[in-house]
Amino acid sequence: MDDTRRSGLLLHLTSLPGPFGMGDFGPSAYRFADALAAAGQKVWQILPIVPPGSGHSPYSSPSTFALSPLLISPEKLIEEGLLTDDDLKPLPDFPADRVAWDAVLPYRHRLLERAFARYEENRAAWDEQLWYFASLHAGWLDDYALFMALRDAENNAAWTDWPKPLRDRHPDALEQAKTEHDEAFRKHQFWQFLADRQWRDLHAYVDGLGIRLVGDLPIYVDHDSADVWATRDLFKLTADGASLVVSGVPPDYFSEVGQRWGNPIYRWFDNEAGELTLPHHAFGNADAYGWWVGQHAYHGAHLRPLAVDWWTRRLVRVLNLVDTVRLDHFRGFAAYWEIPADAPDARSGYWMPGPGAALFDAIQARTGRMPIIAEDLGLITPDVPELMHRYAWPGMAVLQFGFDGNTSSPHFPGTYHPNLVAYSGTHDNDTLAGWLTSPATHDDANRARAYVGATHEADVRPFLELLLASPAQTVVFPMQDVLGLGSEARMNTPGHGDGQWAWRMHAGAFSPEHQQALGEITRRSGR
Repeated sequence: MDDTRRSGLLLHLTSLPGPFGMGDFGPSAYRFADALAAAGQKVWQILPIVPPGSGHSPYSSPSTFALSPLLISPEKLIEEGLLTDDDLKPLPDFPADRVAWDAVLPYRHRLLERAFARYEENRAAWDEQLWYFASLHAGWLDDYALFMALRDAENNAAWTDWPKPLRDRHPDALEQAKTEHDEAFRKHQFWQFLADRQWRDLHAYVDGLGIRLVGDLPIYVDHDSADVWATRDLFKLTADGASLVVSGVPPDYFSEVGQRWGNPIYRWFDNEAGELTLPHHAFGNADAYGWWVGQHAYHGAHLRPLAVDWWTRRLVRVLNLVDTVRLDHFRGFAAYWEIPADAPDARSGYWMPGPGAALFDAIQARTGRMPIIAEDLGLITPDVPELMHRYAWPGMAVLQFGFDGNTSSPHFPGTYHPNLVAYSGTHDNDTLAGWLTSPATHDDANRARAYVGATHEADVRPFLELLLASPAQTVVFPMQDVLGLGSEARMNTPGHGDGQWAWRMHAGAFSPEHQQALGEITRRSGR
């Protein structure tokens, strides 16, 4: 990102209002972009727009390259002649403030199936465009479409439970499957074509308003994904495809057992075997970690070309969809916490060296400079900011983390600097109003109110003004914080599987009055 001072809002597309149960690429997204512009905002940050996976999370997906067909706008399908008004009926009584996933999924899938059937009735009108799209994206689309077709045929069983020839991608079995499931294969291709077409139209509109789209890219991918099935040699797996080791973070102040995320781990280096013996150097403390990672090498290993190629394609893909990307869990590129797959929690994990500058130097040699925001939250050791500074990538500060009494914390507003993206909270935080009024954060909230001189317990405006006036080049507020909503509007509570990723904004909530008020304090801050 350049040195222009700017601000914006974090609102995932599913949280937009609309009649069809969840937000999408349709008219509500265009109206929100207009509202952002009216409020003087220059950034719209979203969560990953990939197909959601377990728990409806956009951070657990069957593909890191695909777009979510659920985000395809029914209104736009009507405009394109792929749906009629009658196809939308009966319209369930969807709640306005939540995504009722159990009702939304079958309804949206019915519309998508109807759109595909109408395409099948008039393929000649679409096939040239679809052929061009499929040719352009064949590097990931063919594997994804076949993966999804096979998952449909196998009753959503994990790929490791498929018949062995399909599980292990025997060429003859793949060719036979593509023929046998040709219609389903084309269906998933067509849905990706529609999603890509609608997203690019929306992106062009947002760009025309002078607003930057900031996307989000998790470092890890889901084990039950086309990515792992199609590129098994990139991951530390057994011969039958199971994970040998999995991702997570070590025990810390917040959790005495750490966090076991469960994603497969990359084989970054050329002397890391697939079926490996777990290393004896299991470092769980900061001193040993600092010494080990400080060697800047993994026993003389070299970064694997497969890892460079795959990550280059992944970053190029996401940066063709958005203007800037937030790299989630950036510290894992310096070093990461690896956990034996059979461990019940993260305590038996150990630090392993990440690819570091070798990866990003190789990618930038191919692509040029990449507009990246480094999500540098969690246990941050000196090698992490060193890696960020090498490319002048901004890190993150989260206001809610800044009032624990440590005034040297990078999250404390007095330490902010220009090369920074400052947030009042993220998708994993409570809302600002919820944080200010929660008994669990009583002491931190009192320190925060004293710092800004707030007189009302849940008054968020002084904190918005504080961030906007800060030296941070970019400031981003979750939409809930601008609206002053409480904990009931939280997007995600990590570790809680049910009821997450469901919050929706009421139609009209971001009113002209809200836009005017936000615009006024934004302009006063010089953004």
